[in-house]
Amino acid sequence: MHWQLKMSERYLKIKGESSLVKDTQTGAILNVNRSAWQAARDRASAAQRSRDEIRTQAREINNLKCEMHEIKDMLQTLLDR
Repeated sequence: MHWQLKMSERYLKIKGESSLVKDTQTGAILNVNRSAWQAARDRASAAQRSRDEIRTQAREINNLKCEMHEIKDMLQTLLDR
């Protein structure tokens, strides 16, 4: 029956924090400010995009290094002849 608690009974406001509540069933502290939640999600998405871009650039640099090494080897082969 305790899963049928009313919203006001399940969540308690945290003193001095207008956007935080405590879930009385789990003990979790929840942020009920949707705009702050969305801003956090947006920051996380931007950070992931940034990490992905850095990985892509690192792969491109490594590919260029390999190609340069191959070109140097070919030039050395031509000079040796």
